[in-house]
Amino acid sequence: VPLLDRVLVQRVKAEAKTASGLYLPEKNVEKLNQAKVLAVGPGFTDANGNKVTPQVQVGDNVLIPQFGGSAIRVNGDDEVILFRDSEILAKINE
Repeated sequence: VPLLDRVLVQRVKAEAKTASGLYLPEKNVEKLNQAKVLAVGPGFTDANGNKVTPQVQVGDNVLIPQFGGSAIRVNGDDEVILFRDSEILAKINE
């Protein structure tokens, strides 16, 4: 469970198959800047005593920066990234 205003996300995997049906090697598939929110911290209290809650919720699709965050490996191969709520660029509405 993330603390304060941190958000745990997992990158959406890019298609490894081209439009014509060819499969690409995994190292040639570029990373997308789209991610799914897995967990959200409770927020924090600012210097004025106001409660600041994260603007995203579990299950949201978000746009994340190309670099930054703290990458964490779970269950061997799965990589998740921990960002602050303010580092999330946008929420994607589908």
